[in-house]
Amino acid sequence: MSSLIVDLAYILVVASVVTIIFKRLKQPLVLGYIVAGFLAGPHMPYTPSVSSMEGIEEWSDLGVIFLMFTLGLEFSFKKILKMGMQPILTAIMIMCCMIGVGGMIASLFGWSNMDRLFLGGMLSMSSTTIIYKAYDDLGLRTKRFASNVISVLIIEDILGILLMVMLSALAVSRTFQGTELIKSLLQLAFFLMLWFLVGIYLLPIILRKAKNYINSETLLVVSVGLCFLLAVIADEVGYSPAFGAFMMGSILAETLEAENIEKSVSSLRDLFGAVFFVSVGMMVEPSVLSEYWLPILVLTFAVVLGQMFFGSISYFATTGNVQTAVRSGFSMVQIGEFAFIIAGLGQELGVTSQFLYPVVVAVSIITTFLTPYAIKLSPKAASRIENSLSDQIQSLINRGKTLKKNSSSERSEGSVAFAWRDLLSAVLFQTAAYLTISIAILMFSYATILPLFKHMIGEWYGTLFCGVVTLLLLSPCIRPIVIKKNHSSEVKYLLSSGGMNTFLVRLILFAKAVLGFLLVYDVVFYVSPLWWVWNVLISVAVLALMVVSRIVKYTSIRMERTFKQNLRLREQQNVLSYGRRLRGKDLQIARVKIPARTQDKHSWGRPSRLSWRYSRSSGWQRSY
Repeated sequence: MSSLIVDLAYILVVASVVTIIFKRLKQPLVLGYIVAGFLAGPHMPYTPSVSSMEGIEEWSDLGVIFLMFTLGLEFSFKKILKMGMQPILTAIMIMCCMIGVGGMIASLFGWSNMDRLFLGGMLSMSSTTIIYKAYDDLGLRTKRFASNVISVLIIEDILGILLMVMLSALAVSRTFQGTELIKSLLQLAFFLMLWFLVGIYLLPIILRKAKNYINSETLLVVSVGLCFLLAVIADEVGYSPAFGAFMMGSILAETLEAENIEKSVSSLRDLFGAVFFVSVGMMVEPSVLSEYWLPILVLTFAVVLGQMFFGSISYFATTGNVQTAVRSGFSMVQIGEFAFIIAGLGQELGVTSQFLYPVVVAVSIITTFLTPYAIKLSPKAASRIENSLSDQIQSLINRGKTLKKNSSSERSEGSVAFAWRDLLSAVLFQTAAYLTISIAILMFSYATILPLFKHMIGEWYGTLFCGVVTLLLLSPCIRPIVIKKNHSSEVKYLLSSGGMNTFLVRLILFAKAVLGFLLVYDVVFYVSPLWWVWNVLISVAVLALMVVSRIVKYTSIRMERTFKQNLRLREQQNVLSYGRRLRGKDLQIARVKIPARTQDKHSWGRPSRLSWRYSRSSGWQRSY
């Protein structure tokens, strides 16, 4: 029998026994998996060990992919928009502070620059899984502060993906140049928007067309196949496969089949996620722990105290409530799965020290154990902190809340600032979306369509035909860039206000037209051998045809309408599904007794008892 199957059977048996024990001890299952990995690993001399760590690492890679895929299924871009800026600002503040704490501790121990960066990233994010499980065990998941924490954790997961990409770029270049970082961020934004736009537009249509042919088994195969497809694409363009799996999960989260996909994949996530955490436990080396016991203790105190302090301060800065801030900050006193993923990324790229992984695993085990106790301690700590505040600080807090309410109430929809906000947000989003699709079409055309046509019909005619096809594909994207929002109410209002507002609006309209012209000119210049002046004139003429063409206009409107319908389809289905599920058998007739609050002349000062009775002859009747 293959050693890979034998190793998998062994670690699953050990993990099942250990997790049952941890479940009885009311400890997180993640700890049980890590302990099981240590017992089955090569660093434990008193128990049998796996024969091939390479095979276990491949299984653990599958676990990371499934964990990130299911995390994406629970995430929605619309949720982020509905949350507003509060959780985003909170997550950014916490992560920046903890990255600084991690870098400072690493510098005190004399570790390398890459160790400082990766350690800061590991300490910056709390564990969504551990906190969610702790809230569930303690019965706090429905509390208001718990929903705030979950929102911040979702933002941290998204920022963690961006952080992984940035760390990968810095690890490859080994430099900290600002231009390279900006280039990496722009490239990341391009692929993020491209995958999201294309996925939301195509996948719901495909799943809807094939709905009659997809059962639970086929849905599992299709969803996992799409997950691995985008994971492979992400790996080919230089990103982590986990990033591609997360993006595919977030795209499928907007479809009607999201809940069924999540149920189908949950078993695979639990299985391979367990293998991943077991493989993490195999990285624990007792010799390393005994050698680096001081950094482990320092990092543990840094995580616990840093999250308590910086987390509470960050939540207080965005909410203004001491109780919510302290209870939220005390909930985040651990590091979890993202720390392991970032540590594994550093080892895979060969830029971090070998001791960093087991050190972070040890810190994660200790902080995970302390999390429930910190959550239980938070109400008392919040009350003491709130009672210890002076009257001046309390008045400042109340004054800040009053100013915030007044500023939000004074903002009128007819103000210039409100009009500018709406105009800029709409123009920037639409331009970025259509520009991303246009660049993708250009890349696809030059890389695929052009060589194909050259091979089929020759050099000259192939190039010309490729240019025509490319312009036809670009036209539904270029026209909205140039013409959309030009006649909106915000533009009319700002033009009528005069002064600098009129000049800036006209400048924005001119910049949009120039951007559309440049996209057309790029194609014309690539395929035309004429003088550049003629190319400019041809580009202007082609752009004018795109703007005035009714076919292009309706095609663009239909594409945008389809995208918006696909994006809102799940919400509309959730609203209608409850009413559609009601049947006649769901109606119940019952006798209800209601204590009346009024007194009558027979009650002698006592509230009367009111009841309703139903009969087929007389219907509902009230009686006392």
